[in-house]
Amino acid sequence: MSGTAIASIIAITLALTPSILFATFGEIIGERAGIVNLGIEGVMLIGASCGFAIAVITGNAYVGLLGGAAAGVVFNMLMAVMVVWQGANQLASGFAIFFLGAGISVLIGAHYIGSNVDGLGQIGFPVLSSLPSPWNQVFSQDILVWAMVPVAFFLWWLLFRTRWGLKLRAVGEDKNFSYAAGIRTPRIQFQALAVAGAFYGLAGADLTLSYTKTWQNSLTAGRGFIAIAIVILALWNPVRAIYGALLFSVAVAIGLELQAQGSPVSPFLLDMLPYLLTIAVVLVWGRPKAYTMPAGLNEAFTGTST
Repeated sequence: MSGTAIASIIAITLALTPSILFATFGEIIGERAGIVNLGIEGVMLIGASCGFAIAVITGNAYVGLLGGAAAGVVFNMLMAVMVVWQGANQLASGFAIFFLGAGISVLIGAHYIGSNVDGLGQIGFPVLSSLPSPWNQVFSQDILVWAMVPVAFFLWWLLFRTRWGLKLRAVGEDKNFSYAAGIRTPRIQFQALAVAGAFYGLAGADLTLSYTKTWQNSLTAGRGFIAIAIVILALWNPVRAIYGALLFSVAVAIGLELQAQGSPVSPFLLDMLPYLLTIAVVLVWGRPKAYTMPAGLNEAFTGTST
């Protein structure tokens, strides 16, 4: 494989990673609070459609990005109401959120099919962004790419070094014990799902405002479900999640590059590559360990009650 192809794969990998990594961040926050959300995909689609619509209307992609995050918060509150307030089944509620979000996004996006946005713009890394093409593309990325690592370490600090993070993890371990200890568990879970919704919406908006720069239905293509797998592989640690997100994104990038080079391999098989890789990794390393899994998730993941 030539150096040009390698540079292209790296650039595409970096550009694709925020959409899966920020969704993973949101799910880590939610699961640390004891809630599994299978509706990530639906919230991402709401963020993608609303963010794109706002960007087209205002002519500002950054306003659209904020709008997508806000839409994610509002829509994910449906999950909070159903699960935290009404005590509904988490898995069934997640699927309801998924299908509802997918349908609403189609309605919103129908008005903007054929529209385009300029995107978030590229921020060049000093000196390295001046390298000859195509390596300069690797070091010229949008703000969400550069924010991935700082956000991951900030979330790690928030979860493991702050009082709020301690309360969140306590609720995820045993909400009844936490309530007895004086923690307002519903408030913590509502807050966790609000933060998670913002990340889901941001991840969806990234796809339309930074990657495709246009609207198409169901553009998330299963990323919400992949995020759940990455959470388990990362052992509910936001810093570890970076590796899983990069692994998925590089598989997508390799498939795209091989298609661009006219590879004789079926494009349908290449499109399957990242999902097959994810399944393989889950089968090999995906068994959650009891001492790393929030105890409140045991019933959802292993079928045992706490």
